[in-house]
Amino acid sequence: MSTIRITKQFHFETGHALFGYDGKCKNVHGHSYKLSVTVIGTPISDSANVKCGMVIDFGDLKKIVGSEIVDKFDHATVFNKNTPHIELANELEKRGHSVILVDYQPTSEMMLIDFAKKIKNKLPDSIKLHSLKLQETGTSNAEWYASDQKTI
Repeated sequence: MSTIRITKQFHFETGHALFGYDGKCKNVHGHSYKLSVTVIGTPISDSANVKCGMVIDFGDLKKIVGSEIVDKFDHATVFNKNTPHIELANELEKRGHSVILVDYQPTSEMMLIDFAKKIKNKLPDSIKLHSLKLQETGTSNAEWYASDQKTI
């Protein structure tokens, strides 16, 4: 049976600030992110299986990415918890805002590394994460490929 790649796109709005950055992105701001998730596998060949012919049901992929990424990051503000932004984060949380504190500078590149870990942990064993693409603006995106990752 052939190996097939399946891609699903997701959209979410997230704010962030890059502490210590030397440009405008040091200020709190937001993006309309577009995330493309590509998985790879072999279509189910069991004709008795209701998902026969599918690598993964798009709805199942949507549940995984929705619960791990979109539902958490949509309309939240992301800060590196190891910066003075923690004070702002605490104040926003007190006022009922959704805040995510991470161990990294919340750039598109680092968010992709985080997203890849979260998604890979939820995929069935027969499905592998192939790639992620996170579009931050109309002209800027970052990409993560499993084939580029070093294994130890």
